Amino acid sequence: MTSSRRHHLKSLVLQIAANWLEQEVKEAAAAKEAYLAEKCPTPDLSGDHAALAEVCKMLHHATDQIDEDRYDTEAKVAKTQKEIDDLKLKVVELAGVKKPALKKVRMSADAMLKALLGSKHTVNMDLRANLKQVKKEVKEEPAEAVGDWRKNIEDKADRKKMFETS
Repeated sequence: MTSSRRHHLKSLVLQIAANWLEQEVKEAAAAKEAYLAEKCPTPDLSGDHAALAEVCKMLHHATDQIDEDRYDTEAKVAKTQKEIDDLKLKVVELAGVKKPALKKVRMSADAMLKALLGSKHTVNMDLRANLKQVKKEVKEEPAEAVGDWRKNIEDKADRKKMFETS
């Protein structure tokens, strides 16, 4: 399909959709007019004082009825909304609270305590200061062990002779 053909078809579809939207708006307005004509007829104001008082009483009664219906509807909506909120809480409780994955933070212990306690508190986390002092024992090797390698060979030769003679 060529691009001009596709563009033509797209414009036709858009025109048809626009016509449908206009028709829906006209139908909604006509339905609204019909409903208002049925529920709220135009009052006959050509009568005397008693007839007008009767029309006012009828309109007052109609507004009271509408207010009662509105109040009942609002109460039903509030009750339903509360039930929805309770059910959402139950779903969360049943699913359990998942702990988020913790992120690695490069922060020293001093900086972390400063962030938690505020800038007023100066806390020094010198963990090495609390450690017990241990004296390190250094073994001193005799200087002769590092000494002449020929002497070491002579000692081994003496041992060898000792085993050979027995």
